[in-house]
Amino acid sequence: MKVLVAVKRVVDHNVQIRVKPDGSDVELTHVKMAMNPFCEIAVEEAVRLKEQGTASEIVAVTIGPRAAQEQLRSAIALGADRAIHVQTEERVDSHCAARVLAQVAEQEQPGLVLLGKQSIDSDNNQTGQMLAALMGAAQGTFASNIEIDGQAATVTREVDGGLQRLRLSLPAVITADLRLNEPRYAKLPAIMKAKKTPLEDTTPEALGVSTASNIELLGVEPPQERRGGVKVASVDELVDKLRNEAKVIS
Repeated sequence: MKVLVAVKRVVDHNVQIRVKPDGSDVELTHVKMAMNPFCEIAVEEAVRLKEQGTASEIVAVTIGPRAAQEQLRSAIALGADRAIHVQTEERVDSHCAARVLAQVAEQEQPGLVLLGKQSIDSDNNQTGQMLAALMGAAQGTFASNIEIDGQAATVTREVDGGLQRLRLSLPAVITADLRLNEPRYAKLPAIMKAKKTPLEDTTPEALGVSTASNIELLGVEPPQERRGGVKVASVDELVDKLRNEAKVIS
């Protein structure tokens, strides 16, 4: 079974996010970038399926600028067999990403598509669901466990008050939750080998997909700074502050 894994280039989760002075966007100049953490979990799951003998080939795909090839090579170093780079300098929203991935899936005909449940930059949690709809495939989102049995997949997902198990016919689209697995570290020989591995290049235009978006970014604001805590001498003073300063009770 071929597994298609989508990976996204985002700001490293250890980096302190800064907003541009004009508030037009997040500052990305000289900022360390990395693979979206949830995409790393999706790659790890694909590698585990191959190690189990369930998957025969892992194809990583990303959409973005030339620099996004770095994340594809990371996926290869972790165990992907091939990588496809859909190169564009445009901002790609969730719907556009889903349409591009649907075209790649049409060409590759995977038995399973794995994605992170969301990216930590846009935080939309939409692409996997849109992709499943465009492919006409079953979807299992927020997967904390995946079992493949022949032409079906059993997905366990956390819901309010417990766990939900879904049985999906393949091909299917599954998005990875944080609890699905713990990604491994790439070994140095694999990293060096990945640097020399050829990548397959294409563009949204070559796939017949427009990058025009219906979403306009109006502005970005940093969160309000948290004020330091204070000690109160009595319950009455605490209630007074909650009512008259914090205004969280009436």
